Amino acid sequence: MKQPYSLFDEKGKSISYEKLLKACLKADVVFFGELHNNTLNHWLELQILKDLHKKSGDLAMGMEMFEVDNQLVLNEYLSKLIDEKQFLAEAKFWDNYKSDYRPLIEYAKANSIAVVATNVPRRYANVVYKKGLKTLDSLSQETKALIVPLPLTVDYTLSNYKAMLDGMAQHGGGSAENLVASQALKDATMAHNIVKNLKDGQIFYHLNGAYHSQDNQGILTYLKESKPKVKVLTIDVVEQDNIDSMEQGSAGKADFTFCIAKDMIKSY
Repeated sequence: MKQPYSLFDEKGKSISYEKLLKACLKADVVFFGELHNNTLNHWLELQILKDLHKKSGDLAMGMEMFEVDNQLVLNEYLSKLIDEKQFLAEAKFWDNYKSDYRPLIEYAKANSIAVVATNVPRRYANVVYKKGLKTLDSLSQETKALIVPLPLTVDYTLSNYKAMLDGMAQHGGGSAENLVASQALKDATMAHNIVKNLKDGQIFYHLNGAYHSQDNQGILTYLKESKPKVKVLTIDVVEQDNIDSMEQGSAGKADFTFCIAKDMIKSY
């Protein structure tokens, strides 16, 4: 029988979903590094959310897909103060919200699971990309409350950031350093909002693009600077023609990797 995905540990060894779940239950923060348009990985995110909720007893979910300044309206929807029509009219959503993220939000709403909007408002990441990191110093105090506390330090030697720098240089794009700085602002702000919402005995389940948590970098770089003893588990997703084994270069990027058939249906 054909299977749509396989699951591997960090060494590329095939493992069961049950083993992944047991490992998740021992972590303080679980990162699911998704492919944004992959329909199956969103279903897997939902299954992990349901199973962690049933087995952990105490769970919160953070999402890159919601920006910090949407937290109030998100809370109002989750608490049933406003209906979905109002929610959809007033919050900012990714284009694939209804197909890919709505099931997660609806499950959280139905089961009183807190959802944290962790991402920086996109306009500030765009300002950094266009004008540089120093521009953040001139922001108002009200605006600074929506981002990671300054100053923001960026390590341009980290392999994932360096790869971004090298890629920009090869294609002759805009300021490569500014692009990395805008990415770092997102990573650092998400880490800051995770730390703010960590509670003893609670699992914090965070959804983000794979790049933000691969190789224990991105968000994890800033999270571990702030909370060096935090127990973290990372999940990655790759697409392959053959999912019987992991292709060279895919192993080691996360604690666990879902290997999904390359012809899986995409949401966009």
